[in-house]
Amino acid sequence: MAFITCNFYSEALGLSTSMTVILPQQTTSQIGLTNRSSQKLHKTLYLLHGLSDDDTIWARRTSIERYVAELGLAVVMPNVHQSFYTDMEYGNKYWTFLTEELPVIARSFFPLSDAREDNYVAGLSMGGYGAFKWALRHPDRIAAAGSLSGALDMANHIKDAAMPHMNSYFRLIYGDKDITGSNEDLLHLVLDQRDSAQKPLLFQCCGTEDFLYTNNLAFRDAAKQADYPLTYIEGPGTHEWGYWDTHIQQFLKWLPISE
Repeated sequence: MAFITCNFYSEALGLSTSMTVILPQQTTSQIGLTNRSSQKLHKTLYLLHGLSDDDTIWARRTSIERYVAELGLAVVMPNVHQSFYTDMEYGNKYWTFLTEELPVIARSFFPLSDAREDNYVAGLSMGGYGAFKWALRHPDRIAAAGSLSGALDMANHIKDAAMPHMNSYFRLIYGDKDITGSNEDLLHLVLDQRDSAQKPLLFQCCGTEDFLYTNNLAFRDAAKQADYPLTYIEGPGTHEWGYWDTHIQQFLKWLPISE
């Protein structure tokens, strides 16, 4: 595998930013790792970070490079700061950056496939919200998405924010509007997709002791109501890297990656 730290300029953000990229490499003599690279244009997982992290965190807290080696899967990990993967009311256009600009830039730098069936997205916490939002708003671009301990019911999460500084923080992102029923509301999006002919597969997991567990139950129930193709996993666990390291491996095994 190739492990690349890529610094570049974003027109959408109007500033220099970074992404961490893992690329498949076919090898025959590397000790301790089996690599596979079966095509010229690689299948790609966009892997999203959480609220307090950046594009390096998945590589620092898990063995993601080792986990994807045998899959022949490229991984693109962008840096979006604390944006909730949203075009902020008072800030930068991180949704536009993520879904419109980043794939084009990444594919211009690296041999990545643009075919829907070759593109996946996943994330933890804030990144789980971003991953499902991307899949549900652009089902023509994403074949499968995963949320690990995701903030999936943001409309109610914002209303229930217990700390005053979080209320001010969410106001920077969404302004003063109630996002219920909008394209920022995942429960609305999944219900709105009930009659769609093109539905990305969804993988959702959350620990039963996680502070976002109720958030996850709300999304699970909405997906069930919409008869949406969702794989749902719950069990003991809190909001921590031991849980995410275990479950990113489960997600990768679940991914519908064909030869």
